[in-house]
Amino acid sequence: MLSYRHAFHAGNHADVLKHCIEVLLLRYLAQKDKPFWYIDTHAGAGCYTLDSGYAAQNAEYRSGIALLWERDDLPAPLADYLSLVKRFNPDGQMKLYPGSPLLALQLLREQDRMRLFELHPSDSEILQQNFAGHHAQVLLQQSDGFAALKAMLPPPPRRALVLIDPPYEDKQDYQRVVTALRDGLKRFAGGMYAIWYPQLQRAESRQLPEQLKKLPAKSWLHAALSVQAPGADGFGMHGSGMFILNPPWTLHAELQQLMPYLAGVLGKEGAGGYVLEHEENASS
Repeated sequence: MLSYRHAFHAGNHADVLKHCIEVLLLRYLAQKDKPFWYIDTHAGAGCYTLDSGYAAQNAEYRSGIALLWERDDLPAPLADYLSLVKRFNPDGQMKLYPGSPLLALQLLREQDRMRLFELHPSDSEILQQNFAGHHAQVLLQQSDGFAALKAMLPPPPRRALVLIDPPYEDKQDYQRVVTALRDGLKRFAGGMYAIWYPQLQRAESRQLPEQLKKLPAKSWLHAALSVQAPGADGFGMHGSGMFILNPPWTLHAELQQLMPYLAGVLGKEGAGGYVLEHEENASS
């Protein structure tokens, strides 16, 4: 399915959760001099205009990044993430929102590499434009990220963050995530894998975290943020989650401060909530 365009949702509460955690993971990898790869299976267009076009239609960013823009009480991880977003808005006005790949590019060092995959032809073309001048460090392909991931693992430096965040419009994506991770762990058991998923009423969404817990990773962490109660009609996204396989040992403590803050600030009419759980030495 090629109908999904992330621009409609740029900067919403799910992006805030996903990208703040992405920054934490990349900061951790960059603590060592040894190079690493950033692999993004569903890279999107890379950057989104908030005050016009698709993003302005639903203006989902107003209940996401906009609620953090002027605050002076941000926990350190959120302040770090927001500073990276503000680099794209030097006049202080909230006009551009960087997606996962452009946020990652800000944190890569000369020795690090990026591998980006995007199947949608229009978004893939925009992604190429957004990364013009960076092709020595970045490889982009218009292809199915699930299929392309096999050829990427294990990466030469044996250190990598793999971000998997398909649109889940096709319910087959839920099973494709599990299958890709099971195969990925066989090829690259020590890799760090970050999986984003929407909180929906559909069974596949509710079951995905439990399926991910059963994968043969050494450890896992699950952080989910809900911003409102599920709709009575059963439709619509009421939150989202990030599931990390082989997370940094520091991540749980960082999220203990971050998650209640996000639930309080991004929750609608006091209905925000969160889940934060992890397990070390999981099944092997």
